[in-house]
Amino acid sequence: MGSTIPCDVAIVGGGLAGGLIALALHARHPGLDVRIIEAAPHLGGDHVWSFFGSDIAAQDRWLVAPLTVHDWQGYDVAFPHLARQIDATYHSVTSERLHAVIRTTLPATAMMLGRKVLAASATAVVLADGDRIAAKGVIDCRGPGDLSVLDLGWQKFVGQELLLHAPHGAAGPTVMDATVEQIDGYRFVYCLPFAADRMFVEDTYYSDTPHVDRAALGLRIAAYAAGRGWQVDSVLRTEAGVLPITLGGDFEAYWRSSGANVAKAGMRAGLFQPTTGYSLPDAVRLAVRLAERTDFAGRALADFTHDYARAAWKHGAFYRMLSAMMFRAGDPAERWRIIERFYRLDPTLITRFYAGRSSLKDKIRILTGKPPVPVGSAIRVLRTTAWR
Repeated sequence: MGSTIPCDVAIVGGGLAGGLIALALHARHPGLDVRIIEAAPHLGGDHVWSFFGSDIAAQDRWLVAPLTVHDWQGYDVAFPHLARQIDATYHSVTSERLHAVIRTTLPATAMMLGRKVLAASATAVVLADGDRIAAKGVIDCRGPGDLSVLDLGWQKFVGQELLLHAPHGAAGPTVMDATVEQIDGYRFVYCLPFAADRMFVEDTYYSDTPHVDRAALGLRIAAYAAGRGWQVDSVLRTEAGVLPITLGGDFEAYWRSSGANVAKAGMRAGLFQPTTGYSLPDAVRLAVRLAERTDFAGRALADFTHDYARAAWKHGAFYRMLSAMMFRAGDPAERWRIIERFYRLDPTLITRFYAGRSSLKDKIRILTGKPPVPVGSAIRVLRTTAWR
């Protein structure tokens, strides 16, 4: 017979979204009894999350600042007909730092690790070991709901942190190197210099399928490093992932697929940038907004997060349209041309785009000029699912 554990707020899932909410609630309501429940023995998984400085509003930076491990001023992009440095800050957060900050900031009772969750409602969490958590409110952050109700493309990747025999000589990150062979859609390599002799290299694809051949991508990373003249002494860590790129779909069906009356955050709430799949900026914004609340009752949290995510989905219509044009209006092998053309635009437009704050003028500029996809195909896409 298990025991019942009472608390104020139970956060189910100790990934990025859940961890940020736990930190934000503790910072703004230090007397709140918060529990973060995670099946793994540590929080955050094994990830590097990166973001542009402009992705996070100035008033929200207090939350992510302690988690940031690497910071750079400026980043490079490279395409077959364009090489450019963008004057913008870029930052990375690691799973290790997220876990460490939560462990040292929150009370020891807050972290419930190695505890598998069987079910969650608005006010209760049932654990596989027989224990039950009775909370005023529950927030479910366990990953995506039923993605089949959405119209999706995929951003998939394998990343490796490489220990090099000699300094690499790179001054800053290369966010996109699309001079590589185009395979399985739009392919680019992403490089983050973590130290003079450490480089994180990620082989990334905007693909029609979510399948990841980890062995093949690992070989391509090795070939890329060799091509750059980097002698690899060892691979310190490897991560792989598949992110949904949203072209359209039914938001309400997606929300209901993981429980209509339970508060949600992160991927489970559909809170990710439609054209990149990245969730960190949305996770920060929602965590801060939740921490501004004083009512943590389960149904109130469910209503609040539903309305917040619904508004974000509506705001993302333009970006879903662009995703649909990339995936549906042209040859997959030519997708790089769309991104190359985008990176010829004004740097401030680019930063607003990634932050999801494109102005009307920005949107017109992105859509005007010689299109990198066939006009007829683009028009057909505009008439179908992209604006839903």
